[in-house]
Amino acid sequence: MKIRYVQITALILLTLVLCLPGCAMIDSFSSLLGVGGGVSAPDTPDGLAMLAMEDYNRANYSDALKTFREIKERYPFSPQSLLAELKSADCQYYLDNFAEAISEYEGFEANHPTNEAIPYVLFQIAMSSYKQIDTIDRDPGAAIDSIAAFLKLMKAFPDSAYVVEANARVLAARNFLANHEFYIATYYIRTESLPMAEARLRYLLANYPETTVAAEAKTIIASIEAGNPPKRTWRDWIPDISLPDWHTFTSISPGKGVSATPQ
Repeated sequence: MKIRYVQITALILLTLVLCLPGCAMIDSFSSLLGVGGGVSAPDTPDGLAMLAMEDYNRANYSDALKTFREIKERYPFSPQSLLAELKSADCQYYLDNFAEAISEYEGFEANHPTNEAIPYVLFQIAMSSYKQIDTIDRDPGAAIDSIAAFLKLMKAFPDSAYVVEANARVLAARNFLANHEFYIATYYIRTESLPMAEARLRYLLANYPETTVAAEAKTIIASIEAGNPPKRTWRDWIPDISLPDWHTFTSISPGKGVSATPQ
């Protein structure tokens, strides 16, 4: 009876995990169902899934990942293998192994393109790039990749529960990219390469006109055109080098100020 209870509970958990995309909701089902608490896991797909989810819900992502991998290797055609595919990617994400997470999420998308978890998977792909964004003096590639991935999600699933946050993170990333261009322009100002500085600032205005640093860029361009370049020290012009808080942009409606095509 004990083994049968574990198997039935595992099947219920698997169904809920695959039908509901929200990661917070997914992670809480084990505790809501009263799963865990010392219940031994038999050496079956159901038992291994329960063991892995117990580790996952306790943030033991390394141990959970090992068990999810075991499920995929030993029981590749079981229903639990589908759960293991998705949660393996989640484990990689929470372990900050973002390149591996992207690879596993993309594998899930390719293998199960009609699964109800795809909006969540696309959001996590975008977040895996977003989490790799560094400071404005570094390579902006992660910001560019995250924008493209968020836009893909919003285009494919415009009514998704993730759209508001995805839109806000796109705007935050675009502000980051604008600040990156502004930072480079300040370097040219410091080295008195004013034509290069002006060109960079014009590029900023052409590509990121809605960003918070755009007004400052216009002011500097006007001073350069007037033959009166900035007199302040170059450090006075440098914006915040960190990624802006995406919550700042949540009041902006989805799609406003966001290009339909990745730039």
